[in-house]
Amino acid sequence: MRAGINALTAIFVVGVLAGLALTPDGRAWLRNPTVMLGDRAAASAPPAPTSAPAVAAPPAVPAVAPTTPLSARLVQGPLRIGVFGDSMADGLYAGLYRDLQDQPNVTVSKFSQVSTGLSRYDYVNIQAKTRAQLDERPVDVAVMLFGTNDAQGIDTGGVVHMFGTDGWKAAYGQRIDDLVALLRSRDVAVYWVGLPRMKRDSFDGRMMLINGVVEARMRALGVPYIETVGLTSNAEGGYEAYLPNGAGRRVLMRANDGIHMSMAGYLRMSAPVAARLKRDAGLDRPAAAAAPTATSAP
Repeated sequence: MRAGINALTAIFVVGVLAGLALTPDGRAWLRNPTVMLGDRAAASAPPAPTSAPAVAAPPAVPAVAPTTPLSARLVQGPLRIGVFGDSMADGLYAGLYRDLQDQPNVTVSKFSQVSTGLSRYDYVNIQAKTRAQLDERPVDVAVMLFGTNDAQGIDTGGVVHMFGTDGWKAAYGQRIDDLVALLRSRDVAVYWVGLPRMKRDSFDGRMMLINGVVEARMRALGVPYIETVGLTSNAEGGYEAYLPNGAGRRVLMRANDGIHMSMAGYLRMSAPVAARLKRDAGLDRPAAAAAPTATSAP
């Protein structure tokens, strides 16, 4: 029995370490190890010949009562927008804050945290963290952006689903569903932002796989999904650090790591999010434009 447990532990650690090597915040996660091998023998245990067994994909979610419309929330008081996610979401928050800081009765607050994601709940349990954040500081709108740290195996209570397998997709989809359900239970409107194009082909492929799972769950849940791949790709659909702005001038859009964005790049990503929020809240109408100046949380 002990040998079996040690072998399973070793498999999980191998999967975690392999995933960490592929994620932008991997060093930070390695500085905070959360899995320990039982003994030296376990460290040399051979990898499992096959991946963890697949589980059924999350079922399509039935229609649910809609959350309060954003325009109705504005009548009641300031529209409180929270940005949740990882380090990519930090930048999205900065762009969205600048986009909406002059809007009437709107606040934008940051709830994101670097080196987090939906795969490693042993490191930071996003479900529990989000619940605590909402208890402390309620919001009306949640803008979500996760994924840059999520190309790792998921442990679902003793069964490790390796990244990209059917079991992983089902487990990841379930965590998305649970997070959206938590937000909706607080009458929070959810908007999910997709990951941008990435420089390294192998990493880009992993991020596009995550985008595929997220987009499918948003469609099933009836949640707006704002894709950013087209915005962050060149005319041929590939990665390019410099892209033309609205005036046609080429501007640096990416950070040196080929993953994160420059400030101009984050503003490029936040623009369609801000436009969708304005439209849904009725802030893009002339009457709303003449309303008093907005307040925003730094």
